[in-house]
This record gives sequence, structure tokens and C-alpha cells, in this order.
Amino acid sequence: MDPAAAMDTGELDALLRAADDFGSYPGVHGDDTVRQFLEQFPLPKLLGALQSQADVPGTVETVAACLDKVFSSTYGASLLPSYGVCEFIQAGLLANSKNIKQLACKAVLHLLEKTGDSAVAVDTFVQHNLYPLLVNCLIEGDEEISAITLDAIKRLAEIPKGIDIIFPQEGQGSLQLDKVAAQSSSMARIRILSLIAKLFAVSSSTATAIRDSNLLSLFEAEIKDRKDMLKTLSALEVLYELAEHPHSNIFLLKTSLLQHITDVINDSSTDPVVRSRASLISGRLLSSADAFMTIDQSCVMNLLLAIDRIFKTEESQNTDEIESTLETLGLIGSTTQGASLLFIDSSNVAKHVVELSFDRQGRGKQLAALHAFGSICGVDRQEDQMKLDDQAEERLKRLVYVVASNSPKLTPSALLLSVLQQDPDIRIAGYRVVSGLVVREWGLREVCSKPEIIRVVTDPTMDTTKLGMEARYACCVAINKALSSSHLLHESSLSELIGKLNEAVKRGPYLLERKRVEAQPVVATMQRF
Repeated sequence: MDPAAAMDTGELDALLRAADDFGSYPGVHGDDTVRQFLEQFPLPKLLGALQSQADVPGTVETVAACLDKVFSSTYGASLLPSYGVCEFIQAGLLANSKNIKQLACKAVLHLLEKTGDSAVAVDTFVQHNLYPLLVNCLIEGDEEISAITLDAIKRLAEIPKGIDIIFPQEGQGSLQLDKVAAQSSSMARIRILSLIAKLFAVSSSTATAIRDSNLLSLFEAEIKDRKDMLKTLSALEVLYELAEHPHSNIFLLKTSLLQHITDVINDSSTDPVVRSRASLISGRLLSSADAFMTIDQSCVMNLLLAIDRIFKTEESQNTDEIESTLETLGLIGSTTQGASLLFIDSSNVAKHVVELSFDRQGRGKQLAALHAFGSICGVDRQEDQMKLDDQAEERLKRLVYVVASNSPKLTPSALLLSVLQQDPDIRIAGYRVVSGLVVREWGLREVCSKPEIIRVVTDPTMDTTKLGMEARYACCVAINKALSSSHLLHESSLSELIGKLNEAVKRGPYLLERKRVEAQPVVATMQRF
């Protein structure tokens, strides 16, 4: 007989009161507390109440919250592999009740995280065929259930042999995510993409399994079909998350994804928000030296030409899109290979970066351009990789001088000083540019030709935030270090400047508190009448 079915009204009321108190406890119950509670209200009785007393108002919500507290303890989780509980989980994952389905999903997560025996957890999954049921909850549940399911499947992938359930050996006939996606709604496909992104982050072996299962083609299909802007944007958002992982470019750049992303950027009818996200994804993919060992240079050049068109469509320029595009160029230019490509004849993107760095007509654009310019100059690279190849270096120098000569300031040094005299955020970005330029002899000479620049970077009161003080000091150190290996070090006209730099470097980045002046007694002769 069902233990719950045998309960009279008084027993049910007592169970619900106890379950409500137990479930509403704000923290996690200790194992002893859980054990004592289950001695008074055994697990079969609680599970039975969910099934036989579901028509009693409040029963499902109260008992489900109570059981979640039970299973979230180590002792409670140890009970999950038992046959009766697994049957409940299996049925719960198929239940119509949101509370019961959510409880079952959480129970699976607790099973994976807290049982203490991963082999038992994997065996439980296999014996009760839980993985397909979880995937069903992922694509058909509400957002909360879907989120819990994502975490549970990711946790399954993290334990030994768990990944074999998700990506079985060929011929085992287990669930294939690409086949599920092909039969699913657009929302469900986005959820499957989110699952792929989470799994991709687990390990390089999991990423390899994703590639070998041809699941990356799902991203290509969603991005290639741009009839539904919201669907395309959702797919790009997930891809943006996936591209964040260190090993992503090794796998993603071997697909046609970069070409499809370039097509999105090239399409003038595409919403600027979608183009912006596509642009940033390309920047992330090309922000490591490994990327240029994987991708064909012509693909990168096609991307840069597409980005160049964004700057040239004056009548439809979107400030946010320009800013994100500048950020993209900063990401690409953060590597020596990427920065060098920005200066190839067929691309004008570097020109846009330098021009906007000194254009005060749009603060957001100028700020984004300055940060991108600093990255291109090498401030984010190792010291021995800051300079580019000879051709790119010559074009960088010529571009800076041309932009300066076409401006009211006329010289690069005057332009740099004007940046350092602006608001703190612009000035911090300016420090980055100066730090990168001074590794070039011509850049160092321009900086040293303006004593006002040195006064700014050696002034400990110039910046009040930690970020500002550290950026100013890093700039000061960069100038001082560049001078120490330059013949300019021996020019007598710079001796005072060099002394200021040496003193500022010794002082450190932060403004030292002034020493407290102790009150001194004043002794005066007594006046006599």
C-alpha cells in the first residue's frame, strides 16, 4: 500500500507542517538533521504524498521544497541512487507539474554533485535512461528548468565516463544532439546551442568530441539563415560565450563560421546590433597568435574589408556599432600577426582607429579607438613582440604623422598631450597609447619633445583612482625604460626630464600620504611692561 495513501487528514497536516518548516529553512541542513527528519517522515511517505495527495492545495509545492532540502544534503544525496527514488526521478522528469519536474532536475544535479561516487552516478544514468529525459526537459521546460538541466548535463560531462553518455561511441544508438536540434523549434535549438557552449568549456577533450560530432555546424546553420533577426542574435550571443574559451579558435576557425560571420557584417540590411555582436565574435576568435596558424589570411582580409565598410557608411553609422567594431580591431590587433595585417594596403581599418583616437566629436568612439590603438601598438603584448614587421611599422609611423598634420595640433606630440589633458577615462586610454608608442624611436622622441607630457605622467596627483594611478605609472615606466636603451638618454637637453622620470619610477604608482606634521610648541619671550 502507498504510505501516503494510508494517511488520514491529521497525519497529512502534520507532514505538511513539518515539511514546510524543513523546506523553508534558509540554509543547508546538516546530515544529522536530515536523518532525524527522515526517521519521522520516511522518504517513501514524502514521495508518496507528491503522487497521491497532489490534489490537496499546497501539497506539491510544500513537499517538493522539503525534498529539495533533503537531497541537497550529502546524506540525502546518498539516497538518490536507490531504486525507489530513481523511479520517482524518472517519472518526475516526465511530469506535467513544474514543481515536480524542477525537483527531479535538481535531484539529478545533486546526484551528480554530492553522491561521492561518480561511477554510481553514471550507472544510475545508464540504468534509468536519465540523459534523454534531461534533454527533453532542456528543450521543453521553462527557463528555470532549462537552466538547471544545463548545469546537470555539464556536471555529467565533468565526471569520468559521463562524457561517454553524451557522446557515445559510434553505433551505440544513444541520443544525438544534432538530430534533436533538426526536429526542434528555434527556441529549443538555441538551448541546444547553449548546452554545446557549456560543454565546450569543460575541457579540450570535450571540445574535440563536439567537433567530431559535427555539432559546430549547428551554429553555422543558425547564423547563415538570417531571416529571423532575434534567432540570429540569440545564436550569436551563445557563440560569443563559446568564443570566450581559450581553445575555441583552434576548433571554430577550422569551420566556415568566420566566413558566415563576415557575411553578417557585410550585409547592410542586417540590424547593427547583430553586426556588432558578429564583429566582436570575430575579434575574440582572432585575439590569439594560435588563430593565425589556423586560419587562411584571405579570410581575415575579407573580414577586415567588411569592417572597413562599416566606417564608410556615413549615412547609417551607429555609434554603438562603431564602438564595438573598434573593440574588435583592438582584439585583432592585440597580437603581432593581427596588428600587422591591419596595415596591409588593401585595408584602411588602422587609419580609422588612429583618426578616431584623436577625434573629439564623439567621446565613446574616441575612448574605444584609443584603447584599440594601444592594443595595436603592443601595450597588451610581451615586450619582445610589441613591434611589428618593418613594413607595418613604417605604415604605422606614416599614418600617425599624416593624421597629426591634418589636425589643428599638427604634430603627434601635441595630439598625445591633448588626449592626456582630457577626462580621466580618456587619459587612461591615452596612457596606453603612449606606453605602446615609446618602444618606437620616433614615438619616444615625440613624447620627449613635449615636457608637458612628462609632467602629466610623472605627476602623482594627476589621477585619483587605482586604475588611473596604475595606468599613469605603467606609462611612466614604459617611457623611462625606452629611454634607458635609447641614444636619447645621453642628450643633455633631456637630463631634467630623465631625472623626473627616474624619481617618479622610484616613487611608485600611488600618491603617498603626506607625513603628518606634529604640533610644535612655540616659545616666546614674555612681554614686559
